[in-house]
Amino acid sequence: MDMQTWRDSHTRATDALESFRAALAALGAPEATWAGTRPAVTYNGLPYVHLGMLPADVVEQIAEAMRGTRTSAH
Repeated sequence: MDMQTWRDSHTRATDALESFRAALAALGAPEATWAGTRPAVTYNGLPYVHLGMLPADVVEQIAEAMRGTRTSAH
C-alpha cells in the first residue's frame, strides 16, 4: 500500500471515530469511556475503528439509541 492510501484510510477511520465519540458524548458517556478507541488501517488499506472494551451500560445506551433510530426511520 502506498503512503497516500494509508493517509486517506487513516483520515476516514479518524473521522468515523470522531463521529462515534460525539455520539457517545451526546449519550452522556464520560470521555474515559472512549479512551481506548482508535483509528486503524488494515494491511490492504481498509479503514477500521478499534472500539476496545466499552462499559456494558454504555453499550446498552448505544443499542437503545440504535433501536430508536431504526424504529423512527420506518
